[in-house]
Amino acid sequence: MKKDDHKTADITCPIYKSWRELPHIPVSIGQKGSIGETGDWRTFRPEIDKKQCNKCGICYVYCPDGVILFSEGSVPEIDYTYCKGCGICKVKCPKKAIEMIQERE
Repeated sequence: MKKDDHKTADITCPIYKSWRELPHIPVSIGQKGSIGETGDWRTFRPEIDKKQCNKCGICYVYCPDGVILFSEGSVPEIDYTYCKGCGICKVKCPKKAIEMIQERE
């Protein structure tokens, strides 16, 4: 292999159905309010479809700001005071129960 050659590998990312299936790895634990209140700069906010949500808690696990409140068996709730609207919860939701809704003025 020459110095400029690059070898790539096929990478598959698993899809987890519950936070219990996640491997034990170090992750960043979001600290609610660590960057301050959202204020008026957020352009999109996540909204959870309560009928479609399976209460798996994956949105809670992946939220970098720790603003998704979750207790087992209940639909997660989002603290919009601190949510920055990044959309990671929407991307990680296995049931596609989260939509990003544009903020109104």
